[in-house]
Amino acid sequence: MTDAPPIGPIQISPVTGLGEIPAGAELGALLADAAAKIRWADGRRGLADGDILVVCSKIVSKAEGRTGPASRRDQAIADESVAVVATKVTSAGVTRIVRTRTGLVLAAAGIDASDVPGDSVLLLPEDPDASARLLRDHIAAMSGALVGVIITDTLGRAWRDGLTDSAIGVAGVHPIVDHRGQPDREGRVMDATVVAVADEIASAADLVKGKATGVPAAVVRGLDALVTEDPGPGAAALVRSEDEDLFTLGTAEARQQGQRDAVSARRTVRFFADRAVDFEIIRAAVGAAVTAPSPHHTTPWHFVVIEDTALRDTLLDAMREAWIADLRGIDNFPGEAIERRVARGDVLRRAPALILPFLDLEVAMHSYPDERRRSAERDLFLLAGGAAVQNLMVSLASYDVGSAWISSTVFCAETVHRVLDLPTSWQPLGAVAAGYAAEPAGARPPREVSDFLHTR
Repeated sequence: MTDAPPIGPIQISPVTGLGEIPAGAELGALLADAAAKIRWADGRRGLADGDILVVCSKIVSKAEGRTGPASRRDQAIADESVAVVATKVTSAGVTRIVRTRTGLVLAAAGIDASDVPGDSVLLLPEDPDASARLLRDHIAAMSGALVGVIITDTLGRAWRDGLTDSAIGVAGVHPIVDHRGQPDREGRVMDATVVAVADEIASAADLVKGKATGVPAAVVRGLDALVTEDPGPGAAALVRSEDEDLFTLGTAEARQQGQRDAVSARRTVRFFADRAVDFEIIRAAVGAAVTAPSPHHTTPWHFVVIEDTALRDTLLDAMREAWIADLRGIDNFPGEAIERRVARGDVLRRAPALILPFLDLEVAMHSYPDERRRSAERDLFLLAGGAAVQNLMVSLASYDVGSAWISSTVFCAETVHRVLDLPTSWQPLGAVAAGYAAEPAGARPPREVSDFLHTR
């Protein structure tokens, strides 16, 4: 990366007369010989110090013997890829956008069958930066000129139709110009402007070369300030690291990944950041909750959000007293043990949002004359209530809102009904404390699925 150099007028000339490039060809010598025949507008010929030779990757791959049988194209794509970023089904088949070993993100790993003799496909150079350095050395030895070399391939771009050439291998050229810290014309300091000049040069050179013309190389003159004596960082400097990439997956793949991870992303959170949860997030989570399955096509759920802090304190204080009465009067727990148990409910006081789910049994359940089926019916509805609560918490997690499901309301239903003035037919399903986690959740301990999965 370099600061912005002074740039003057540029000229671009095609390199013609190369013909078909066989495997094993001395490409540097062929390019140097062809470029020596260029006649410039000022009457000079050939290459000069500061020129930049732009070469399509196809002839580099041909010279390096990077071919394979067309019948193994899919396997070749898999071998060249480290990750599938996106797929798209078209009338011609499935297009895979992949990330290659060198960090390039492009369709089919850059594997191409056009302009390739026989029933073969052409792979990208194994190491495009290394190929660019080798070409530069050979051309310097043949021509005596200190030139830069850019190897290009045709890439699509997010949000834009059409293709353009980009730099995939660079030697002796600053690939990036950094304007950050420099004032603009209004005197404001730029803090985000980093220009991929190697890509711009690749695209400019493609105006005089390309598949349609059969011209695989061009020379750009007038950018001497970008040409360096050393090879430089190469096109690798243009590859954004995955941890800084906002688009590591295609839209469909991101949705699928989110669907697969949705349930496991829900984690119990007991300590929250001092940050309110937008009510629209809670509304959306309740909307997801009520999509849960339930018996007889009913919708027996209700969710009460306690927004009044005084009412929350009144409710939790009353629940605490009911809990203490049970622990002391029924369980005969000593004072210290009671305090430890009761402290578990403090998460409901700390949470930025408190959501109480309920199940209305009166309006939904079928009435059976025998206790066995009445009990089974009740259990069935309670399962539907649990499914709704799970939906609620999974949806909250999708907004990065953590939650903790606390059972306390189940054990003091009368207290909850009295304090909140709710119908006695509303069966409490616990309390959900919700908020943004104070710190990232730790790794979930692995569980062996075979311990829980049984077949018959």
